[in-house]
Amino acid sequence: MEAQQLEKTGITVRGETSAEFREILALQALEFVADLDRKFHKTREELLVRRHERQKKLDAGILPDFLPETARIRNDYSWTVSTNPLDLQDRRVEITGPAGDTKMVINAFNSGASMYMADFEDAQSPTWDNTIRGQINLRDAIRRKIRYNSPEGKEYSLNEKTAVLLVRPRGWHLEERHVLVDGRPISASMFDFGLYLFHNANELLARGTGPYYYLPKLESHLEARLWNDIFNYAEEKLRLKNGTIRATVLIETILASFEMDEILYELKNHSSGLNCGRWDYIFSFIKKFNKDPKFGLPDRALVTMDRSFLSAYVELLIKTCHRRGAHAIGGMAAQIPVKNNEGANRIAFDKVKLDKLREVKAGHDGTWVAHPGLVPVAKQVFDEYMPQANQLSSNKQRDVQIGQKELLDVPKGEITIAGLKTNVSVGVQYVAAWLGGRGAVPINNLMEDAATAEICRAQIWQWIHHKARLSASGEVITIEMFRTHLRAELDRLRSEFGEQNFKNSYFELAAKLFDDEVSSVEFPEFLTIPAYEILLTLKEKF
Repeated sequence: MEAQQLEKTGITVRGETSAEFREILALQALEFVADLDRKFHKTREELLVRRHERQKKLDAGILPDFLPETARIRNDYSWTVSTNPLDLQDRRVEITGPAGDTKMVINAFNSGASMYMADFEDAQSPTWDNTIRGQINLRDAIRRKIRYNSPEGKEYSLNEKTAVLLVRPRGWHLEERHVLVDGRPISASMFDFGLYLFHNANELLARGTGPYYYLPKLESHLEARLWNDIFNYAEEKLRLKNGTIRATVLIETILASFEMDEILYELKNHSSGLNCGRWDYIFSFIKKFNKDPKFGLPDRALVTMDRSFLSAYVELLIKTCHRRGAHAIGGMAAQIPVKNNEGANRIAFDKVKLDKLREVKAGHDGTWVAHPGLVPVAKQVFDEYMPQANQLSSNKQRDVQIGQKELLDVPKGEITIAGLKTNVSVGVQYVAAWLGGRGAVPINNLMEDAATAEICRAQIWQWIHHKARLSASGEVITIEMFRTHLRAELDRLRSEFGEQNFKNSYFELAAKLFDDEVSSVEFPEFLTIPAYEILLTLKEKF
């Protein structure tokens, strides 16, 4: 990849271009992703503006509802999505993890899960190295060439039987600042999607599978339409049969829950189902209604999937999917095995069993776990209650009637000082790890990703700005109270890690960012956007 050749194409690569990276950043591959970005960036930008316009209406008290202009799609029961390929028929257990961590990638493929979602989004800190390393890992894994040697001398490679691969690119709101097209940063979504497709589509097809994706953080069927247009164009450019690309949409925004039929319809020939993105969904609920104190939530530990707006959205998602012949995938079990504590480990496993039992009985066709150790636990539950490949023919949700009232129902519960402290502690620890290049972070025996940090800071913002009171004492939660616990958390971390390790771990930088987000007069849309600016200065010397 010669700089002179790139200059003629209008593409600028600002990140490292080692010999290994240049294989992924080949001229033809970059031209392909640049072509996608040039053709579709205007539509993407218009949709992002539309998000802000919609937020203004929500701020004015106009609540979301099912769209009258698309009622014909919802009320027409004759259409279905295309049948899934054979290797996407049985999705009973799906494991997720960052694409850029080679050891975790190999372990996920070998975990015994039906599917592995390699993540370029919430479970990955978007350093340039993580992003390109992730593309290299997936390319090598598809060709069964991936290897990892640990510092202890242990060698990791793929088993004969591995999970089916799906890939989650970053969301529409994010940019990849290391690659410029005509002087502007390329869409991170199109960069992640396009590089993976260009390098691997034909190889995947030759091996009896295909290019399968997860699409994050969609807020409307128009955003799904954009993805479908990109799929059609990419298939034509690469001479792939139409419908080769398949995508599962994460329903992880409150607005998308009112447009599930429409989202499936837009992706009809490319759809492989919907997923309950539970953590981002809770964050979206807080974010979209941030001006209205009636939407205040209790401690996040009490906001569970069997209650209020979450229960309603699960029931509607399953009903919608099965009516349209699409898979309905359940949410994440974030628990991880607890070493050297059999009692705590048993409690964690029991929580996973109960969660997966709720999902399979509700009618889900599969579920998510964050750790290989939880695959057998989830699989045992689904094997017992779903001996067939899926529940597409299930009528369990046939008589379910979910409307605006149910989707916006706020759960009751306490706000406690322990809940505030947990939000502070988990939020700061996660952001510090993210700034250090890690996106999947074990904290308090849970595998956390960016959605967790978003909930933590959003909930504190909500409590402070609406003058919520602690249930036990009636004391109003203030910015001063938050900062007192923030300082106490930093002191605790300094004591636990030691002064030098504390300074090297970005805790103080994370605390400042967390404070900025919580104290902002207006609700910041995404924590990861300002965090990315900091990440660039730390890792890339921009």
